[in-house]
Order: sequence, then structure tokens, then C-alpha cells
Amino acid sequence: MQLLLVEDDATMQATLQRSLARRGMAVTALADGRAALAEWRAHPPDAVVLDLTLPGLDGLQVLEQARAGGLRTPVLLLTARGTVGDRVLGLNAGADDYLPKPFDLDELEARLRALVRRSGDAMEAKSAASALAMGAISYEKESGIIYAHGAPMDLTPRELALLRALLAQPGHAVTKERLYELVFPGQSEVQYEAIEVVAYRLRKKLAGTGVVLMTLRGLGYLLKPEA
Repeated sequence: MQLLLVEDDATMQATLQRSLARRGMAVTALADGRAALAEWRAHPPDAVVLDLTLPGLDGLQVLEQARAGGLRTPVLLLTARGTVGDRVLGLNAGADDYLPKPFDLDELEARLRALVRRSGDAMEAKSAASALAMGAISYEKESGIIYAHGAPMDLTPRELALLRALLAQPGHAVTKERLYELVFPGQSEVQYEAIEVVAYRLRKKLAGTGVVLMTLRGLGYLLKPEA
């Protein structure tokens, strides 16, 4: 675990750095808020342990500016301020957890590892929600680009619309009626059979990708991994 420790008490900082390093963490320790923010931006760690009372910028200012700048690293506030108001301020500023001094090192380690684990799980879930893959085909939902063997596929707008619709429901048949609406939106003058022409062309472009476009009579089309 790469850890950024921001603590202005020299004795506390040295003790924590030494103790956490013994527990397998790579600790970068700083005592100044501005320096800590610069280090955080330049080398984002896996977690940040942040004191509230700091020179330069206090902990809340560091946290607020980091979050405003898009830094999503999990943060554990470590401070002698133990009032409910201080905890609320810290959490509202974007902290993920709060541990008042004095504290137990075992609890600090456990909380840090839990924060990093939750952060990793959230990133994996987000990645899975924003991308789909089948065979050598991958679809990035945010950009709308479909790749084959890591390179963008050369698809016409209608082929792209058809493949996106099928990738959205992998392993499930999509009716011709629904595909027609997605591939030819608002184009009532286009013959219904035109969807078959688009499917034929797309099927040829999927050759060698490990993905098969099947026609299911009476049901529609189905995209599935090649056997």
C-alpha cells in the first residue's frame, strides 16, 4: 500500500511512519499542507492519513482542494479534535473515515486497509458498468467506441447502432422490431427488411473476433461468443 501521511507533530509522524512501514506500507510523510497537496497531485497514493491542524493549509483546506481537483483517494482524518462538529466538517469535506487521537495502531491499519479495499471494489464496479466485452470485442459505454482486438472497429453508423444494441443484451435475443427502431430511428420510409442487410454486413465484420451474430427465426438476433 502506498500511503501519504500528513502529520505536523514530528514525534507522531516518525512513530507512525516507522510503525506502518513495518506493517508493509510504503509511507511518504509530510508536515505541511501545501507540500502534501502538491505531493498528492503529483503521486496519488492508495490512501491518505491527514491531520487537521497543519501549517500552510490546514487539513480541511487540503481535503477540499484535493476533492475539488478530482482526487478521489480515500482519506482517513487523524486528529486531536474529537468533537462531533469537527467530525462532521471533515466528512462533509470529503473524508472517508475519522480516527481521533489517541488511537490504536492495529485499528488504524485495519481502517486503512478497509478504505483501500472499498475503493478498489468501487473502481472495479464502475469499470464493469462502463465497459462490456465479448470475445475480442469490447465496448466502452462512455465513449461509445467498439474495439476489436484492441483497435476501433470500422463500422458504419447503422452497423455501430446494431452492434451496440446487441452488446447491451449479450446472450439475449433482440427483436427485429426493436433493432429497427434503434438502427433507423424516425425513418419510416426505410423498408423493414433493411435491418437484415445491416446484420449481414455486421456479421462479416465480426469474423475472427470470437463473436457470432445469430439469426433466430421469429425472435430476432442474438450475439454470443463463438463456440
